[in-house]
Formats: sequence, structure tokens, C-alpha cells
Amino acid sequence: MGGCASKESKKEKQDDTGKAIMVDAAVLEKLESGFAKLKESNSKSLLKKHLTQDIFDNLKTKKTPSFGSTLLDVIQSGLENHDSGVGIYAPDAEAYTVFADLFDPIIEDYHGGFKKTDKHPPKNWGDVSVFGDLDPTGEYVVSTRVRCGRSMEGYPFNPCLTEEQYKEMEQKVSSTLSGLEGELKGTFYPLTGMSKEVQQKLIDDHFLFKEGDRFLQAANACRFWPSGRGIYHNDAKTFLVWCNEEDHLRIISMQMGGDLGTVYRRLVTAVNDIEKRIPFSHNDRLGFLTFCPTNLGTTVRASVHIKVPKLAANKTKLEELASKYNLQVRGTRGEHTEAEGGVYDISNKRRMGLTEFDAVKEMYDGIQEIIKIEKEL
Repeated sequence: MGGCASKESKKEKQDDTGKAIMVDAAVLEKLESGFAKLKESNSKSLLKKHLTQDIFDNLKTKKTPSFGSTLLDVIQSGLENHDSGVGIYAPDAEAYTVFADLFDPIIEDYHGGFKKTDKHPPKNWGDVSVFGDLDPTGEYVVSTRVRCGRSMEGYPFNPCLTEEQYKEMEQKVSSTLSGLEGELKGTFYPLTGMSKEVQQKLIDDHFLFKEGDRFLQAANACRFWPSGRGIYHNDAKTFLVWCNEEDHLRIISMQMGGDLGTVYRRLVTAVNDIEKRIPFSHNDRLGFLTFCPTNLGTTVRASVHIKVPKLAANKTKLEELASKYNLQVRGTRGEHTEAEGGVYDISNKRRMGLTEFDAVKEMYDGIQEIIKIEKEL
């Protein structure tokens, strides 16, 4: 595989100016053939759209200084999966700078015009009392959740982590979370040694991530599985932390029904508490840094599972409404799935160039509008 994951011998090559470049011949070969296939494919990915020949030639021999990640580490998921929506990941925090020629246009495209001259605003959770219950009668909203991703400072992202680092991080996370009190108090379950029954129960609760997402596999994000992976949840099962799934930390607040206010306040309390104990990777321009460029800035995804049978019968109308509020409509079990029983997962799409509060407000306003239209149909 590419740079940081590679144990292959390094072959020195000379570029035109005679400078030594340290990217494996094997890596270059994979890049060239993968890029050629991508160009011929009918892929609709942002990778295909933005990876021009010039950008490719400029980046194919570059590596990140600390972890030696190559362009292959960045794009191999999109090269292997032509049905990707985006197709790139950051193997480490430096990749966002070293491979900026590719990341910047993709970030701008995905995040609704966040240009490379733009700066993400400082963190601001806003007035947490503003949000109420989206669906007091309980007719439409099945459940509500707000989550954010965080990376621990001083560690690379998944593809570059050693097994030792995975274990070390899990240790830090579980001891930090064991200090949480009140409503957030709970238990940490390491994946290593977890019984099949506990595992299945957590998956059925929509709590546990599964190994084997092919997009992540291709990005080399599943190595040493299940080492260093774990899940924490509070006693009421309304607050979760995933450790080392796609991101170092996924912090999640959720409950049945439409009470976004309560869900949001719980998340804000938790993030502020954890942040006091663990320093997070942050970049002045891009905000909080994580593995996937769709998940930068606030990294906040506020979502509802919502039953809107009339709008479901008119998917175009639903999509139109959603895009007006920058919302994303997915199947019941998230990305790449179908709606089960007419239940959609609808969330804010924009995570950059706006505050945490504003990202959640877009979802709040959009869902109110969707419910209003559903009632009128």
C-alpha cells in the first residue's frame, strides 16, 4: 500500500530537476494505473472531477514529512471504489497541506463554496436553549442524534497508526471517559475480547460500528482490527463514544423522538468535558481535523430518522426541500443504504465555514419545513 502503511523498500528516483524523490516505484505504478482507470470510468466522485492530469503529476511524488503518506494513501479508496461520492481521505493531518491542490477544490465543492482563501470560524456552540422538540406529537421523527468527530493531537489518522498507538489511544480514551459523571456516566467496551452476543446487541442498537466498510478498507483504515477499538455508552444509552472507528473519536448524543434541544445540550456538555482532558487536532483554516474531508470544520452532523411517507413517494420533492436547507437525505442505516419502511436519515450537509450552532440550526429549520410540507400533502 501507499506511504505510511508501506513496508516496501524505498527506491530512490530522480525527478527532472535531479532531486531525489522517495516514493516507491510500486506506489507510482499503482497510482498511474489507478488514475488511468479512474479517468476512463463513469465515476461521479469528487476525486474524478477534481484530479486533473496537472494536479496528479504535481502530487504523485510528494509525501507528508512526519508520516511519509503518499498520494496513493490519499486516493486509493476512490481508485478502488468508482462508486465513491468523494473518494479521498487524509492519512495524517499534514496531508491537508501537502496535498492541498487536491483537497482544497474537493473541500470547496463538498462544503458549499468553502474556498481555499476562507477560514473556518472559531468553535461556537451558541445559545443551547434555542432548540426545542421538532415533533412533540411523535408522528414523524423516530429518533434524533448529533455527533462530532475529533482527532487526538500528536497521532496520525487511521492508515498510519501502529498497533501500539491504537492501544495507547484506547487506553487514554477509556481512562478519560471513566471520569465522566452524571448523565454521561457509563461503561467502556473494548472490541478486543468482546463476546459475539454483546457485539450483536450493540450493532442492533445501532451503536456499534462494524468492520468491513469497503471504502474504509480500501483507504487502509481497518488495520490491526479490533486492536485499540472500543465503544463507550452511558447507562441510559443516549450518549456514545466510538474509539478508533473511522476517526479517533466519534462523540454521539442520541435518543428516540424529536427532542433536538436535549440531544444537543448533552453533546455540548460532553465535548467540553472531554476537551479539558484530551487535546484535539485543530487547524486555523480548516477547523477540527479528521480522516475524511467531508468531516472537517465543526465536524458536526445533526440528524433525524424521519417517517415522511407522502414526501417519500415524491423523492424529487424531498430532495429539493433538503437541498434548500443544505441537508443530506440517506437511507435508514446511513450512507449507501435504502430507506427501510419509508424512514430516511436526514442531516445537515455543511460542516465548514459556519459555527456548530449554525450547522445544527440548518437541520432544525429544514426538518421543521419538511414536516410542515408533509402535513400539507
